[in-house]
Amino acid sequence: MSSHDTSYTVSDYLVQRLGEIGIEHAFGVPGDYTLDFLDRLVHSPIAWIGNCNELNAGYAADGYARLKGAGLAVITYAVGGFSILNAVAGAYAEHVPLVVISGAPAMARRQTQALVHHLAGDHDMQLEIYRKLTVDCALLAGPRTAPDEIDRVLTNCLSWKRPVYLELPMDVAQMPCRRPEPLSFQLDKVSDPLALDECLVEVARRLDEARNPAVLVGTEVSRFGIGPAALHLIERLELPYAMTVSAKGCLPEFHPQCLGVYQGALSQPETRAQIEESDCLIELGVWLTDWDTGLYTSPQAQRVFVRANLDQVRIGYHLYPGVQLEDFVRGLADQAKPRHFRDSHPMRPSAPDHSHLPQPSQPLSAARFYRRVETFLDDSMILVSDIGDVVCAVADMHIQEANNFLTQAYYMSIGYATPAALGVSLARPDKRPVVLAGDGAFQMTAQEVSTLLRQGCRPILFLVNNDGYLIERYLHEDQVYNDLQPWKYAELPHVFGDGALTFRVTTEGELEHALAAALAAPDSLVFIEACVGRDASEALKRIGATYQKNYRK
Repeated sequence: MSSHDTSYTVSDYLVQRLGEIGIEHAFGVPGDYTLDFLDRLVHSPIAWIGNCNELNAGYAADGYARLKGAGLAVITYAVGGFSILNAVAGAYAEHVPLVVISGAPAMARRQTQALVHHLAGDHDMQLEIYRKLTVDCALLAGPRTAPDEIDRVLTNCLSWKRPVYLELPMDVAQMPCRRPEPLSFQLDKVSDPLALDECLVEVARRLDEARNPAVLVGTEVSRFGIGPAALHLIERLELPYAMTVSAKGCLPEFHPQCLGVYQGALSQPETRAQIEESDCLIELGVWLTDWDTGLYTSPQAQRVFVRANLDQVRIGYHLYPGVQLEDFVRGLADQAKPRHFRDSHPMRPSAPDHSHLPQPSQPLSAARFYRRVETFLDDSMILVSDIGDVVCAVADMHIQEANNFLTQAYYMSIGYATPAALGVSLARPDKRPVVLAGDGAFQMTAQEVSTLLRQGCRPILFLVNNDGYLIERYLHEDQVYNDLQPWKYAELPHVFGDGALTFRVTTEGELEHALAAALAAPDSLVFIEACVGRDASEALKRIGATYQKNYRK
């Protein structure tokens, strides 16, 4: 087929490029402006995964992208494009490479500003809104320019790890265009060699002079795939390391050099002491967010010895712009001298205690429940946490293998976890998602359990029934706005379809029975409603006290 064959269309070009960046599933909701493109998509190797609504599609594509390298959501104009915006905002905030494709009215209608259905203003409104929430976007206005626009936008998505937006008018979707040329999909980001060399010499000298250096690993290490290089640096130099909450799980937490999660005053005492008393703390890709700094209780927000981010390194008052984070990590592993681990690690945190003796008749408490979930997890599972008490509790859990945990630890939109588990299930079918969601979060996106069933996914969903918006009850004086209608949660999966195992547990004995059943049914969706009342994790109790004392000022 020649490059000018009229049977090869803009839709064909777009689908081919999506496949080339590793996308094997498309999440979304159909609409008349997208149907021609979807007809092409469903006859390609990319599998269509229809969602209950566009917001859920965005969360599912987000979870997929974190494990697969890129995610795709396809929606229709305006009613779909605006519905998915919250998920796109979360992906933008957290550096997730999400591709959003929206169908749109035909170019002829746009040019005359015709009052077509779904229009909320002028025809450019949706595109202009997406400019604020994406790293790049484009209107595919015609077949001559569409290929270059697609290539640029997808390249920026992968290079900057942020969402992008393509608006595809329904008539352009079927117009013939040229075939793709080979493309790398990566921008050439190179460090300034002189700045890099001088920076590495200074950091290596500080490390040599330090008595108790340490490494703090942040979210950019996780998002930009620098985890293996960071672990090589840590192991070669024999340095202790901790992770921020938003980077939790990007390195193994059972590693002998791992101090756990550092979160300012909310950290475990041994972890906090090792990080805050370090005389040469190297921060790799750390963001000083309120959550990662323990509601700004971390002194590292005011003083830091070495802070390396995506394109610059700061050492005290010295700034080295133009130094790429990955180049810095790899270069430091070669430049600095190894040291004996115990020389720079005077205090060791206690090893994770995975013993748990259930008390069958004891009512389920939040602390004991979360402890049991931690001991239940193994390397065949990926923990997916929603926001609320659950995200507070998981900071104290230990994830053995790298990349077996995900959450929205910065944007923190409740309702994320259940649809994200759909994306995780399809991105990593060899792993079993374990979902933690409170009842408030679950009521946001509960419909996606039906899609999990339809797709034959096999997550274990823990619905933590703590009677409403528990985190708000602890952060502020309790009010009626924290109450929810109590659903019969364990019955709900049966409304959505057949195939789920469901349990409602109120005691530790009932929980043990449900966990045993979940392990005995590895190919089934298992739904466990864990009734803990208004009891909170120990982590949330600490956070509530800190919030009242410091954060509200």
